[in-house]
Amino acid sequence: MRSIKNISQVTKALEAVSASKVRKAQQAVMNTRAYARKAYQVLQHLGMQPGTAASLHPLLAKHESVKNITVVLITSDRGLCGAYNTNMVRAAMAFVREHKDVPVKFIAVGKKGRDLLLRRKQTIIGEFVNLPGNPSFANISPIGRMAVEEFLSARADEVYLGYTDYVNTLRQEPRFKLLLPLKPEGQEAQEATGHRTAQLAASAKGPAAAYIYEPSQEGLLDVIVPRFTELQVYQSILEAQASEHSARMVAMRNATDSAKDLLGSLQIQYNKARQLSITSDLLDIVGGVEALAKAKG
Repeated sequence: MRSIKNISQVTKALEAVSASKVRKAQQAVMNTRAYARKAYQVLQHLGMQPGTAASLHPLLAKHESVKNITVVLITSDRGLCGAYNTNMVRAAMAFVREHKDVPVKFIAVGKKGRDLLLRRKQTIIGEFVNLPGNPSFANISPIGRMAVEEFLSARADEVYLGYTDYVNTLRQEPRFKLLLPLKPEGQEAQEATGHRTAQLAASAKGPAAAYIYEPSQEGLLDVIVPRFTELQVYQSILEAQASEHSARMVAMRNATDSAKDLLGSLQIQYNKARQLSITSDLLDIVGGVEALAKAKG
């Protein structure tokens, strides 16, 4: 009973810590959305300008055939978050089965995903672990650069992002989306921003006005497209961290409630055993008194 009480105190403390981190992670996601929306709009305008085509930047060019796929799989470094990591790796295995005719390689972000992928004998070409709790864009940029290098070097014909999309506190959904090549048109580009907003879809409609860019469209694409790719990775990691803290908070709450239920059950058993012991002692005393009374009589 003492052990269970101690465990419940630990799980309750972890629940409180995760609740605080969830709020910070949600705020971080909200803070990046305005920047992501504007970056998307600029990329959208560039893509719709007269004379601008996918050939202006290699990250916009679709390969003729898909012979290799790289997946940036985002999980956590720590456990105690329910089925968060297991669900993500299970979704990754389903993704591999869907593309069984194409070799799939992984860039593992997080220790848990890396370990689970190794157990399933998957190919890991890179790993990023021990990310800070509130990562900056600079902390995440190496992941995006590695994904870009895989695509530019033709070692990967398509690059996907696998992460857990934060819906609400009780719901987190494993999600895979195409990262490269970038598709700055229609619904696919809207989904590539990492959040669902009808305003972006509306902005893609209507005739494209001609803009004059300085220094040039090509120069802007060289800067915006790689940075936009890294921004998608950054947003996905923020979403995944919010999902992780939420899953851990719910798991610790359930663990605390289960510990309380188990403690109550053990308390009842303890009371019954104690009552039985007291009753047995009383019966022994009463029996002894009666035996003494009979002996005197």
